[in-house]
Amino acid sequence: MAINVVVHGVMGKMGQQVLETVTHTLGMQPVGAADIAASQGTIGLPDGLGEIPISGSLADVVEGADVVVDFTGAEGALSVLRTAAPRGVNIVIGSTGITDAIYQEAESLANEHEVGVIIAPNFAMGAVLMIALARQASRFFDYADLTEMHHEAKIDSPSGTALAIANAALEGKPEGFIAPQSEKELIDGARGAAHQGISVHSARMPGRVAHHELVFGALGQTLTIRHDSVNRESFMPGVTLAINEVVNRKGLTVGLDKIMGL
Repeated sequence: MAINVVVHGVMGKMGQQVLETVTHTLGMQPVGAADIAASQGTIGLPDGLGEIPISGSLADVVEGADVVVDFTGAEGALSVLRTAAPRGVNIVIGSTGITDAIYQEAESLANEHEVGVIIAPNFAMGAVLMIALARQASRFFDYADLTEMHHEAKIDSPSGTALAIANAALEGKPEGFIAPQSEKELIDGARGAAHQGISVHSARMPGRVAHHELVFGALGQTLTIRHDSVNRESFMPGVTLAINEVVNRKGLTVGLDKIMGL
């Protein structure tokens, strides 16, 4: 039996990619779409073989869904949680800017309504592996620089994935890292933001999707861990993995690593 999927944020670049993927994935069926910029009506499927209802309100299209996939923002994700969970619909969230308060409410709603909720800062499996490697390697080094680069329209800096990488490194080295300070900083902020000794740098410009590079340093050596998403298709295997998993996993799951066995 196919998993019925509603895509929230369908008019965005990630939403369009999710709809394309769900449409062409065996065992999944798109049954609705929602976007704050949409008017009520229908939208054609990417394969040209049918239409599904679309609305500016998720409540109009969520009936009959097994899973809602959300790629909007923190406010949109919270709206999805409050709309879908009470209706017994499972939720996969890839939106950026998720706060601790939203995580807490997601856990409460998932438990109260006995649904599955998966929230992941990054759905690219290589990026998830990078986080795991950062956690393992960090204890052997005293210095760390983290650079993340994204497209110009990304709303938050640093990225949620960059924070996840930094926090994973700190799990492996809870005492933190050494961050050398310049005697002269000719431009304020030239050393980047400081996160318990990790220097974090964010770059934004057209032509990029998502790129993260972590450099550990010690006497006479460096170790570089880097992951590049060169297009949005890179996130789709992780999204389909989460859709297949969330229907069988109740409660809140944070991070794709939990379902990758890392």
